[in-house]
Amino acid sequence: MTIRGGTNKEVAVADQSVHPSLDDLLRAGLLDRRRFLRLTGMAGAAVSLSGLLAACKNDEQSGGGTSGGGAQGRTIKLGYVSPQTGSLAGFGEADTFILAGVRTALKDGLQIGGTAYPVEILVKDSQSDPNRAATVAGDLITGSEVDLILATGTPETTNPVADQAEANGVPAITSVAPWQPYFFGRKGDPEKPFKWTYHFFWGLEDIIAVFTNLWGEVPTNKVVGALWPNDSDGNAWGDPKQGFPPALKEAGFKVVDPGRYQNQTDDFSSQISQFKSANAEIVTGVPIPPDFTTFWKQAAQQGFRPKIASVGKALLFPSSVEALGALGQNVSTEVWWTPSHPFKSSLTQASAKQLADDYTKATGKPWTQPIGFVHAMFEVAADALKRAGGVDDKQAVADAIKATKLDTIVGPLDWSAGPVPNVAKTPLVGGQWRRGSGGAYELIIVNNKTAPQIPAAGKLEPITAG
Repeated sequence: MTIRGGTNKEVAVADQSVHPSLDDLLRAGLLDRRRFLRLTGMAGAAVSLSGLLAACKNDEQSGGGTSGGGAQGRTIKLGYVSPQTGSLAGFGEADTFILAGVRTALKDGLQIGGTAYPVEILVKDSQSDPNRAATVAGDLITGSEVDLILATGTPETTNPVADQAEANGVPAITSVAPWQPYFFGRKGDPEKPFKWTYHFFWGLEDIIAVFTNLWGEVPTNKVVGALWPNDSDGNAWGDPKQGFPPALKEAGFKVVDPGRYQNQTDDFSSQISQFKSANAEIVTGVPIPPDFTTFWKQAAQQGFRPKIASVGKALLFPSSVEALGALGQNVSTEVWWTPSHPFKSSLTQASAKQLADDYTKATGKPWTQPIGFVHAMFEVAADALKRAGGVDDKQAVADAIKATKLDTIVGPLDWSAGPVPNVAKTPLVGGQWRRGSGGAYELIIVNNKTAPQIPAAGKLEPITAG
């Protein structure tokens, strides 16, 4: 019989009734060590040489699982955790679309040093619950043995996942949580950086600057009612040393702080009463979306209508603003990503506008801000793995993340620039929700002082009574 190898080499075997030997397969160029291990892994540990020959032929016909039929490495396992259900589900609303795009971009494997590594993405839902986030992260790390774990969607998801990764010595990339509640909320020390976990997003200093820039565009009495929940974000925003209170006081604002409330509160009468008594003309805070809907509707019912409402987290998503009905007109929020951001993906070369347009075309839904950041996490993962030279040395992967300087779809990321070890910052601007020509709410960038490279399309308008 004759064996034909992948390079058109032929090896004759004298007796066709005799199975080819391992040496025959090696001489034919049908096997090398990596391919032998992969094929025996596919066929089972006790594979016969004839079975191995069949596997070799099938593998040749399929191109070896890569676009060019070149060398193939072991499968890279990426774990991904986000809040796909629960009160924070808006942060995971676009996950299915984004992950499909990443899988398509990596369908031929991730090219590292001339070898194509298949990529498997294992997805878990934190259910908007920190305990659940920690549990599924542990399952991915110790059960599925992921090489790298990614997480997004407020500190309620990012922090427990990062803590599990740090404890188990697995590299992690997280985003969509201000860096202070991520870093200091995990008891981070700038003098003793985390070894395995890295994060990118903006910080409280950025959103304070954005909000105060917005508030300067409308005449007010500078009295600010604060709606800060008893969670990682709320405690960071309301921190008397590092949060909003000292910065707003220095800027000439008076803060009315009724104290922390529990998430999923159904009665905000006490907070509304205090804001009304102080004649607060500005409201700010970082409630979960359903809580702000409850608060804002009760405020209207009780005759409290400030000139400005600049709210983080709750007003990020079109669905959350639509839930307010007519009361959503002219509420404002921070803006981390839009189709008009002048950046493109290092993974697919798609612009921000292309990615947003593709999402709307595929789903029939308006774009949402997390789209860019979830995509960017996979950009960083792919780039770091390439520079690490593979996945078997986890320390090399972590070091590569730490050394990342990459232009992404959310802007340039540079971990060497700080503000603390383990954190890279992204730009932030201010936006306002307004009814568009079709009747749906649209997020308009109305202040870009903090990031002039991102175009603004208007100025802040006051909320009108009624």
